[in-house]
Amino acid sequence: MAQYHKIAGGVTAAKGFAAASAAAGIKYQNRTDMALICSSVPCTAAGTFTSNVVKAAPVVWDREIVRKSDGPVQAIVANSGIANACTGELGLSVCEKTAEAAGEALGIPTKSVLLGSTGVIGMQIPVDKITAGVKALAAAKEETLEAGTRAAKAIMTTDTHHKEIAYEFTVGGKKVTLGGCAKGSGMIHPNMCTMLAYLTTDLSISKHLLQKALSDTVTETFNMISVDGDMSTNDTLLILANGLAGNPEITEENEDYHLFCEVLMEVCKFLAMQMAGDGEGAQHLIEAKVVGCDTKDHARLLAKSVIQSNLTKAAIFGKDANWGRVLCALGYAGAPFDPENVDLYFAADGEKMLIFTKGSAADYSEEKAAKLLSNPAVQIIADMHLGEEEATAWGCDLTYDYVKINADYRS
Repeated sequence: MAQYHKIAGGVTAAKGFAAASAAAGIKYQNRTDMALICSSVPCTAAGTFTSNVVKAAPVVWDREIVRKSDGPVQAIVANSGIANACTGELGLSVCEKTAEAAGEALGIPTKSVLLGSTGVIGMQIPVDKITAGVKALAAAKEETLEAGTRAAKAIMTTDTHHKEIAYEFTVGGKKVTLGGCAKGSGMIHPNMCTMLAYLTTDLSISKHLLQKALSDTVTETFNMISVDGDMSTNDTLLILANGLAGNPEITEENEDYHLFCEVLMEVCKFLAMQMAGDGEGAQHLIEAKVVGCDTKDHARLLAKSVIQSNLTKAAIFGKDANWGRVLCALGYAGAPFDPENVDLYFAADGEKMLIFTKGSAADYSEEKAAKLLSNPAVQIIADMHLGEEEATAWGCDLTYDYVKINADYRS
C-alpha cells in the first residue's frame, strides 16, 4: 500500500495556507496578474534559483532572505507581465516597496516576504500598481482550494493552462500535506525557465534538511526539462513549511525524511512534466529516457541532449521517425559510448518500437512509427549497454507556433 496519495488542490491544500489573485494592470488590462501565497504562522523556507549570471531583482531579493537569513518567511507575492529583470537599482527598489506593502497589509516583517516576477525583461514595474495589487491580495486571501487555483492562474504568461498538485502522507502519526503550483512555457532551460514554482507544506522539518531535500529533488526534476534551451533570468523554486501538521520535527535523514523526499519528488516531477508538455506552441511532450549507462551524470547528459535537440524536436512535430537526429544528439552530448552497441526505441501509449540497433536501422514500419509519434506524449528510449545507471529528461516538439509566439512576445 502506497504511503502517500494524491489529493485535490495546490498551494492551499496544506493546513494554514491561504492564497489570492488580483488584476493589478501591471502590463495587461482585464486579467489577473498578481498572486499571493501566505501562511497563518511563520514558515521555514528553502529555495533554488537560476544559475544565469543575469539575475532578476526578485531572485536577488529571495536569495538574500532564503540563503543568508535564519529568519522565518510567511508570504510570497508574485506578478506576471513584467519580469523585473535588467532593471537596475530601481528594480531592487520595487522589490523592497512591494515587500514593505505586503508586510504592512499582512502584519508581518518586510523580510518575511518573498517575491517572484515573470514576463518581459527590461521593463520597469509601476510601483503604484504593484503596491495597490498587494493590498487587494491581502484583502482577498482565502484558505480554499479555489483560491490556490486562482493564484496558479494569475502567474501564467504564455502557459495554456495552470499547473497545480497536492499529496497527502503521514509522518509521526500526523496527516501531512504537500502542495504546489508552477508556471512555465517558454524560456525554459533551468539549471538550479521562465519558471516559477511554489510549494507549501504543513510538515515540521529543519531548514537544513528542507533545503537539502529541495536541492536534491531539483536535480532529477526541474533541471531535467528544456523547452527551448534558453535559461531564464527569473527561475525560482520556493518551498514553505509551517509545521502545522504537528509532527515531531524532522532533524535527521531518517525514514520520515526519506518519505518526504519521495513525495517531494512526485510533486516536482509532475510540475516539471507539466511545464515541458506546455512548451510554447507544443503539440507533444517528449520524454527521453537513457538506460544502461555507466554513470548517472552521463545518463543525465545524454537524456538532456536528446530533448534539447532542435532537429529531434522538429522530427517529433513532423511525426518523422528520424532516429539519426536522436543518435546525433547523443553523440555530441559529451558522454562516451559505442554507437555500434546502442538500441533506440520510440514508445507511446503502451507500444514500444525498436528503430535502431547494432549500428544501423532496425526493421520497422515508417507508417506505424508515424502513427506512434502522433500520440500527445512520446518517449524516446536509448539503451547504451554500458552499465546500470539511467536518467529521464522532458521536453516538447518545436512547432511553427513557437516562433510566432516569441516573435510577437513584447507586443
